[in-house]
Amino acid sequence: MNKSLAALALAAVLAVPAVSHAQDGNFYINGSVGEAHYGKSYFDNHHFGFDANGGYRWDVAPAFKAGVEAGYVNIGSYGVRSNFPGIVLPNANIHGWTLGGTAKYDITPNWYVDGRAGLWRWTARTAMPVAGTPVVFDGNGTGYYAGAGFGYNFDSNWSLGLNYNYYNGSKHGFSATSSLASVSAEYRF
Repeated sequence: MNKSLAALALAAVLAVPAVSHAQDGNFYINGSVGEAHYGKSYFDNHHFGFDANGGYRWDVAPAFKAGVEAGYVNIGSYGVRSNFPGIVLPNANIHGWTLGGTAKYDITPNWYVDGRAGLWRWTARTAMPVAGTPVVFDGNGTGYYAGAGFGYNFDSNWSLGLNYNYYNGSKHGFSATSSLASVSAEYRF
């Protein structure tokens, strides 16, 4: 975790010269809803998921903005789909907080592409069968996330987009690695 925090701090320090030349910027909030995926074979694979973010982007170039954001993501609750004789596994739940960088490029005044990456502080309850015994993990860890999307700017304040975010995390052999394909709306102040 300390190495991840050091890498994020170094990236922030290296980004300061680029954003210090920026003339303007804006705060924003956004939210997404869509299909979450947790890739363990004995749990349901797909579920409803959502995220919410807030941040600030600086105008680095006329069509390019870069910034920082923080948010929350809920990957959902997954029921057990595989039956193991004599073994009862609890549902899996995954959610967490994000902190990272974001960038947005306006291809035209209306169409854009964007990306994001950073640290993911996750909390999960999951389980797996080990030698005929259910082993439960109920805890947290730090991983990373990365995502990309594209969308349409209705005006200088509102946009609607499609996104894919990947969340990587594991601890003591238990995985919280998951993803979210979603529709998002953003408001810029």
